[in-house]
Amino acid sequence: MSALPISRLDALIAEQEGLERVDRETIEAIQLKKLNRLLAREKARGGFYRDLPERILSLAHLSDLPFTTEEDLARHAPSLLLCSQAQVQRVLSDATSGTTGAAKRVFYTEDDLENTIRLYTAGLGELVFPGGVTLICFPFSGPFGLGELIAEAITRLGAKPLRAGPFLSFGEYAALLENEKPDTFVGMPVQLLGLLRFCGRGSLRRALVSGDACPASVTAGCEELLGSRLFPHYGSREMGMAGAICCQAHAGMHLRENHIIAEIVDEAGRPLPRGEIGELVVTTIGMEAMPLIRYRSGDYARILPAPCPCGSETLRLDRIERKAAGLRAADLDEILFADAHIVDCRYTLGAEGLAITALTAGSPAEETILRRVRALAPALKVSFSYRLADANDRAMYAGKRVLMRNHAAPI
Repeated sequence: MSALPISRLDALIAEQEGLERVDRETIEAIQLKKLNRLLAREKARGGFYRDLPERILSLAHLSDLPFTTEEDLARHAPSLLLCSQAQVQRVLSDATSGTTGAAKRVFYTEDDLENTIRLYTAGLGELVFPGGVTLICFPFSGPFGLGELIAEAITRLGAKPLRAGPFLSFGEYAALLENEKPDTFVGMPVQLLGLLRFCGRGSLRRALVSGDACPASVTAGCEELLGSRLFPHYGSREMGMAGAICCQAHAGMHLRENHIIAEIVDEAGRPLPRGEIGELVVTTIGMEAMPLIRYRSGDYARILPAPCPCGSETLRLDRIERKAAGLRAADLDEILFADAHIVDCRYTLGAEGLAITALTAGSPAEETILRRVRALAPALKVSFSYRLADANDRAMYAGKRVLMRNHAAPI
């Protein structure tokens, strides 16, 4: 019997499915039943998935079905929608001012959003306790936005949500830490590390990180300053903004398997066994508005083969990576944030090569950083400039960290 409490996700799945206990055989039976129900709906509707079979005999036959791609979402969103437009409560799109071509759109009903809140409540319940205060550093974008859904989950746990968002200055975050005394942080990994290095830990004791890559050096830096293990979570808009949560064993992220069937495939699309790294493919059997069948996420992970120390039998994802050709921001983050003086940094690729600009809390080991970056990208000319961060500075990325393609913003 595990000395650790079992993942709170188990209790949520048991409640939603009317179970006494969540075990592998039951999970897989639920998945097959929901998948066949979805296939029958799709066949009757005659939409995007109309050519798929009406049912399959076992989950082993799921890999016989074709993949759904990002291009499919961009080009065929209306035919992927399984409910009426009147039932849609939220639409998320990846359209930006620089987007060319069709933008990817994902639709949610009220029930989809409620299921997201309930998963957030289960995941946050591992570290957010009644009477506590949680600093939320994800964006707030109006009704049913990410920040709002997280705040609702925290409220349901009997704690107070601090709706800070990602755009405050370091000085403003420091004032919140001083005046509001939050004990928990929810936001992106580098955002947390920068806050800790500039403001100090203050009242913070625990943190949930999600929304971007979390290199080992960032994890180590956060955990050392925070004095506790991080709770990484994983989700995407295609999965209802929530997909997998960390329990108190800190041994991977438990998948909400009554809503998601996860596969890992190689570059040719062939299924890989548990324990091997490949692309994550998801079938969202719990989504009401826009369920997806064998959606290629573009994220790379592995399903951990051993049981979780907490005792849960739900499958767990290991750390998530986004594959890309060539140099990635996450590779550079691994190097830069290994230096304890780096508060934040920004990367720009241009005609002059790679420019790294940084905000610091002291003097970084410049030569060490340059040597390691040049070893990583020997074909590039690399420059590194920095200055001390001050209270008026803000995070150098408000969202996911990427290599910028224009001139570096002055620091």
